[in-house]
Amino acid sequence: MAFNNNNKIHQHLKVVPPSSSSSSQTTITIPLTSYDLLFLRSRPVERIFFYTLINSQSHPSFFFQNIVPTLNSSLSLTLQHFLPIAGKIVWPSDSSKPFIRFNPNDNDTGVSLLIAESNADFDHVISNSPHEASLSRSFIPDLESSDSFASIISLQITFFPNSGFGIGITSHHAVFDGKSSSMFMKAWAYICNKIIQSETPTLLPELEPSFNREIIDDKNGDDSIERINKLFQTETVNQRSLKIFPFETKLVDSVRATFKLTREDLDIIKQNVLSKWEISDTNESKPHTLSSFVLTCAHSVVSIAKAMHGVEKEREKFSFAFAVDCRARLEPQVPNNYFGNCVRGAFMDTKPFDFKEEDSVFVVAKRMHEKIKMIKEKGLEGNILDVYDKYNSLNNEGCETIGIAGSNRFGVYETDFGFGRPKKVEIVSIDGGLAIGLSESKDGNGGVEVGLVRNRHVMDLFSILFHGFQHCNKPASLLATC
Repeated sequence: MAFNNNNKIHQHLKVVPPSSSSSSQTTITIPLTSYDLLFLRSRPVERIFFYTLINSQSHPSFFFQNIVPTLNSSLSLTLQHFLPIAGKIVWPSDSSKPFIRFNPNDNDTGVSLLIAESNADFDHVISNSPHEASLSRSFIPDLESSDSFASIISLQITFFPNSGFGIGITSHHAVFDGKSSSMFMKAWAYICNKIIQSETPTLLPELEPSFNREIIDDKNGDDSIERINKLFQTETVNQRSLKIFPFETKLVDSVRATFKLTREDLDIIKQNVLSKWEISDTNESKPHTLSSFVLTCAHSVVSIAKAMHGVEKEREKFSFAFAVDCRARLEPQVPNNYFGNCVRGAFMDTKPFDFKEEDSVFVVAKRMHEKIKMIKEKGLEGNILDVYDKYNSLNNEGCETIGIAGSNRFGVYETDFGFGRPKKVEIVSIDGGLAIGLSESKDGNGGVEVGLVRNRHVMDLFSILFHGFQHCNKPASLLATC
């Protein structure tokens, strides 16, 4: 029995699809589109689903003898619907671009599954209040990558005796976007539920993935690799490498916390924004409503920018980018169950100092509403890699770009493996940059959860600013004293 990150490692399994499945005995190759290649060497997306267990289930002997085998067997059955992710990303010397390959005869075929046990306080781990950012990394597995291949997915089940367990998923961003990752987890949970209920483990049609890349009109595919290499300045290293770029997690003196906006909170923010819209000097008519996504993003990124500027005065120029799901925006339309990347980055049409002004929530919400409206009417123009050019340009100007991970529309709290809805879902990978993690509220009341990792001083001021709309109308510069 080994130890890793203060966890006790019970098993390291390689889970493969059932050998009885005829399709699992066939080699499958799937190309990567420019939507996928955009993330070829990006850091993986890491998420944890935490579940509580009733007393009889939370005993170690029951968990390891009953629950783990059920999760294992249901994962195997799920993989027969998702065969490509049990393979690897490869880049043979005779291929101009890398691709996904599932070869049942390869010894490395299958999904890595780590079975661990932690002595950490489960209530502390799933707490929304600020706690050490490094703690969550103990429950997330590594994803293997090298010059010649990259694993697609890695999983870790961590048991907390007499409390519950967590399922950590690390997914390669060149294969998964957020919707695809959520679909896979829901499919696994659905099949696991069926096994527990002694029912036939079939999948719902909406959970059956489509890997058909021919539906994507990939205008930018030919020059994707060359542009990506130039953007990341990798001319002097192996340009055919699949090794994920080194990334620095910002964990020293950092804390991780989750903040909630209820439906009532969002209504207050909306009324504040719309009331300022009426008196603003603008030719655009006030919208009838604003989405929870717009309201949450505007309020959160402004709170981050003001908190960072409040603690470190020299950090005062910001921008904001978010991902747009293109499935319904391409011609022809891509089916909702398309499995792969089908998102593009969109930068807000804001000025660097807009985020720290007194009426900044209104300004950012307005710009965001306008951007989304324009995308719905005209679509997204230009090369999908242009977002990197924009990022580099802003970065050279000393502008800090705030990003978004996740969505309040993925329904992550619907991922029930048969032990009830998750007690907490957390996007761990936001600790590698300036980003917030977004999900719907776990109580299903129309609220939103916002995850953040920052140093403790910034987090303290962020908390005051984030909740300040409920208590005072003072200028932002005075909010810390409310």
